[in-house]
Amino acid sequence: MRPRTLAFALALAASPFLPAAAADSEADRLREALRGAITQQRALEDQRAALQAKLTEADAVRAKLEGQVKAAKADIKQVEKAHRDAVEEFNQRLTERDQTLEKWKAAYEEAADVARAKDAERAKFEAQAASFKAGLKTCKAKNTELARIGRELLQHYETANFADLAVASEPLSGVRRVEIQNLLQDYNDKILDQKVTP
Repeated sequence: MRPRTLAFALALAASPFLPAAAADSEADRLREALRGAITQQRALEDQRAALQAKLTEADAVRAKLEGQVKAAKADIKQVEKAHRDAVEEFNQRLTERDQTLEKWKAAYEEAADVARAKDAERAKFEAQAASFKAGLKTCKAKNTELARIGRELLQHYETANFADLAVASEPLSGVRRVEIQNLLQDYNDKILDQKVTP
């Protein structure tokens, strides 16, 4: 029981002992106090109901906000997991790209080495081809000269008659024989001059 209500009840209990006039004025005063107390009590109860409604509303808002916080925490966990997964995938792709790049570098170096070897081989073959062309040109020139010497020798052989043969085989002076041997030696020297040395 509230203190004012208690005081009012005590005053009502004491009222039969007061004189009648004083009792009427006292009763009016107490009634007035009672009305004020009831009005005040109603106002307080209205305030309490309003505060209770606000508290209920605040609890609902708090529960809603707690739900939102839980959902936000779950979203944050999902975002963090997605971020970790994305970082791991990116790092994996980066590692794979680096490995592929290293393979391409090695393949490029190998291809460059092969190309350099082929270029050196080509230069060597070109030099050999140039040498062979020069040698072939020399061989053709010497072959032409050999053919000319051979024709000249044949011409001497064809123009030789019986008298030349008799003089050549004459044993006393041997002059013609020496001339023929000198001529044969000259042709042999000419033929040897045309020999191709690799």
